[in-house]
Amino acid sequence: MHIICLDLEGVLVPEVWINVAERTGIEALRATTRDVPDYDELMRQRLSILAEHDLRLPDIQKVIASMGPLDGARAFLDRLRERAQVVILSDTFYEFARPLMQQLGWPTLFCHRLEVDDRGRVVGYRLRMPDQKREAVQAFRRLNFTVLAAGDSYNDTTMLAAADAGILFRAPDNVIREFPDFPAVQEYDELSNQLDRAWARLSKTDGS
Repeated sequence: MHIICLDLEGVLVPEVWINVAERTGIEALRATTRDVPDYDELMRQRLSILAEHDLRLPDIQKVIASMGPLDGARAFLDRLRERAQVVILSDTFYEFARPLMQQLGWPTLFCHRLEVDDRGRVVGYRLRMPDQKREAVQAFRRLNFTVLAAGDSYNDTTMLAAADAGILFRAPDNVIREFPDFPAVQEYDELSNQLDRAWARLSKTDGS
């Protein structure tokens, strides 16, 4: 009984905040968890920038509506879902994710919520729980699932470590250097091969 847990941004879809930065010209919004390991620090930085530039939720949603999955992501995800249950574990927000989930065929998504005032200003955020990716993987394992996981950023590494097998996908060099125990791949075919190898190795171990 396997579950595959995937990060969203950088693995299946482009980085939302980088796209917002490119569309608005606000370079400070390009920072992601690849650059700032502390998620709370990163989000407080983003909220401050949004307030400074009076950038509101509808403005961000307009950018997201013009985005689509990464090339090959939908086909990769469809192949995985034929073989195992797939859960997307992301530090994005439901207010951002809906159009992207539609284009990916509505996979299961665990993420967070934004706090938005009646003028559309993003004034805060509510985490599902701290380190929810790791917590979800640990919960699945307590339910006797074997968990394989893939992600690209600092905030994915606790998820990868908690899984039975973790893989870095299109991670930046700094993350790959700091976490050499995780295989690092760049293409969906390579990721599929790494998942297959992990699956086969773990199946022998658990006797399935």
